[in-house]
Amino acid sequence: MSNHDTVHFTTMPSPLGELLLTGDGRHLTGLFMSPHAHAPEQQPSWVRDDAAFVDAVRQLNEYFEGRRVTFEIPLAPDGTEFQRRVWMALRDIPFAQTVSYGDIAREIGNPKGVRAVGLANGRNPIPIIVPCHRVISPSCGRDASGWAHQGRSPRYGHSSECEAFAGR
Repeated sequence: MSNHDTVHFTTMPSPLGELLLTGDGRHLTGLFMSPHAHAPEQQPSWVRDDAAFVDAVRQLNEYFEGRRVTFEIPLAPDGTEFQRRVWMALRDIPFAQTVSYGDIAREIGNPKGVRAVGLANGRNPIPIIVPCHRVISPSCGRDASGWAHQGRSPRYGHSSECEAFAGR
């Protein structure tokens, strides 16, 4: 098995509970809260590698402390080409701002793909860093703090609350 095929992981405490970070040794491939409907099950072949995630853990802690609004972490989320386009568009949403699924659909050049954008948003394997919590359903209005993301922990709204109270 090559290094690229090996799943590296670490865990970290956060205001959302324990986070599981996964990667390939060079890129972050996943960030999962518990419970999370789409989280992978840890396998015996996985390698705990805290050193590979030092920068990601530092940046996440700075975010939770209100000292960081963007991330500079190499990412390699696994998904379809459409999902990756949606996830790239999510990274352009400014801190403490919200947009609709329709906004993202238009941004990626697929204005009729609102539902597909919602599904891709819900499958985002790297929440917080790829800020899917900044995309809201029209039925939620402009208050995303109470929004329970598809399959994600109800605590997930905490990210939106952190941003709303950051005063930035």
